[in-house]
Amino acid sequence: MRTESSPGTLPAREHLPVATAAAPVLDVVIPVYNEEKDLEPCVLRLHDHLARTFPYTFRITIADNASTDRTPVVSAGLASLISEVRTYRLEEKGRGRALRTVWSASDSPVLAYMDVDLSTDLNALLPLVAPLISGHSDLAIGSRLSRSSRVVRGTKREFISRAYNLILRSSLSARFSDAQCGFKAIRGDVAERLLPMVEDTGWFFDTEMLVVAERAGLRIHEVPVDWVDDPESTVHIVRTAVEDLKGVWRVGRALGVGGLPLDRLARPFGDDPRDRELPGVPGGLARQLVGFCVVGAASTLFYLLLYSLFRTGLSPQLANAGALLVSAVMNTAANRRLTFRVRGRDSAVRHQAQGLVVFAIGLALTSGSLAALDAASADPAHSTELAVLIAANLAATVLRFLLFRAWVFPERRTDEARTAR
Repeated sequence: MRTESSPGTLPAREHLPVATAAAPVLDVVIPVYNEEKDLEPCVLRLHDHLARTFPYTFRITIADNASTDRTPVVSAGLASLISEVRTYRLEEKGRGRALRTVWSASDSPVLAYMDVDLSTDLNALLPLVAPLISGHSDLAIGSRLSRSSRVVRGTKREFISRAYNLILRSSLSARFSDAQCGFKAIRGDVAERLLPMVEDTGWFFDTEMLVVAERAGLRIHEVPVDWVDDPESTVHIVRTAVEDLKGVWRVGRALGVGGLPLDRLARPFGDDPRDRELPGVPGGLARQLVGFCVVGAASTLFYLLLYSLFRTGLSPQLANAGALLVSAVMNTAANRRLTFRVRGRDSAVRHQAQGLVVFAIGLALTSGSLAALDAASADPAHSTELAVLIAANLAATVLRFLLFRAWVFPERRTDEARTAR
């Protein structure tokens, strides 16, 4: 059930009520195209399972993808026979188009879909949607690649499935295990924000939805499933694989150039414990100072260790530049996460670029200090070099904090993130 909220905000995750007067808790969508033979036994079996085992109210929606056989007639007959069944007719093909259309129009708080062949054991349905009902997760997927899954399918489909998921892991850094299993669920409030960001209307729809959700920091729950391949499946494997690879390229390019507004999804659903202030820990400027000093002390020790190591084979200037560059990258990453509490990968590259500008300023300060020392003494002792560098780094540290707080990680980002929740 959707709740009204002010623009840019969403209610926190919460356990959904057992029953609501407005809508069933679960809406299971079955996208079909010319399935006059399998549709009726599928819906009857699914309805029987839900009626016997599912403890919440439910609905089954048949999404007809412009079928040209008797599928619409069978759908209408099922809807008239069973009160929990409804039909939705689309005039264009595409599984992604069907899911987006029906899910967007649904008033249920939990939305799911499964393939009409019911290859997945229905006993996994309640474990699939339970984390969404409880508010623990945002999306849920069935996985045929889990160690505890029991899968019966040919070698060709097994190889293609594993190769595809390997491509996703290597190219898009996906951490979910099975992108294309036709057994998924999503919370309605999450779908409301996520679906407009998914472009694909075909088989790549699932993958794109999961990649965007994962990159935005949404929580994806995986359920091991028992799955039996349908030997009469009408899916064209080669054509689907080509379209999927095109989708991988498109999404990867969008992520690479920052073309996806992931901030719209960045943890707006629920109270994130990482945003809570711990008792006794200072907040605001005081907390940032404490965090920055801790990170700075660790970075300084790391820098001095690197400088001493580089100095064995390099001049003071080169050793200083190398040590400062490596420690600056580590310092920016640590301050981003620990001091200013910026999560996720969004804007990480820009933050590192700004951090390198701050590094250049620090390099100018420390290099200038070394140059002044060389001008004052022809052969300064190593301990003197370190003392001068420590003093110069202290001055650079103060300036670094001010630049980080005012320019790289300005306070308004935190305020906006809290407002968005």
